[in-house]
Amino acid sequence: MRQNMNYLEEYYNNYDEEGRLLSRHGRVEYLTTVKYINECLCGTHDPKILEVGAGTGRYSVSLAKKGYRVTAVELIPHNLEILKSKLSGTERLTAMQGNAMDLSALSDGCFDLTMVLGPMYHLYTRDDKLRALSEAVRVTKPGGYILVAYCMNEPTVIQYVFGHNKLHEVMDLKLTPDWHCVSEPKDLFELVRTEDIAALDEKIPVERIKLVATDGATNYMRDYIDAMDDETFAKWVDYHFSICERSDLIGASHHTLDILRKI
Repeated sequence: MRQNMNYLEEYYNNYDEEGRLLSRHGRVEYLTTVKYINECLCGTHDPKILEVGAGTGRYSVSLAKKGYRVTAVELIPHNLEILKSKLSGTERLTAMQGNAMDLSALSDGCFDLTMVLGPMYHLYTRDDKLRALSEAVRVTKPGGYILVAYCMNEPTVIQYVFGHNKLHEVMDLKLTPDWHCVSEPKDLFELVRTEDIAALDEKIPVERIKLVATDGATNYMRDYIDAMDDETFAKWVDYHFSICERSDLIGASHHTLDILRKI
């Protein structure tokens, strides 16, 4: 885990994740995630929200500034410092350093909504993924929601392996015969398929509500998206919302959001 932490610290200390989510193409993912967060919170009075892997606080701080009670857990100290710098002191937000696979500082069944929007990108074994998911479920109230984000396999094959002409570099070591990318900590991102997500869900006490393509086709054409005027971009987001739950398109999205309810 320490070696994995070193790779992650180096990456996030030098990567502008906040800027990505504020870009036009990044806002599609952000707006889609917010849409489903709001759906999950609808009808719950003064909900308690947990974000595991809160990053620089793009979601946690925004929710806290709307008046929600939020606990933000983040692994990387650099990210946590940025998150805290955004707070005025009036928000009901508790920020702490912690690991998605060990939320022992938090009690069972505390939260109406638990968001795991980054950790699954960086967990490489089935056991680690299930440990993180099990912890998220444990701290969520029965009937509460768990939102889990994943990075998907096929966009990397399409855009990186073929689009960037990396086939001969990765064919023997990084791809299985059925074209599933094989990741390790130095690669930074773990890539999955929809069937991999479903297999994880089967092992935890949840029911799936929806699996959503959070950016859909957006990242395939990010330069065009970033160049759109406001009216065209609004239409693109409207179109994206209309198709983001279609099962025939979800696996080709760069990011997905698994929306679960604790049984």
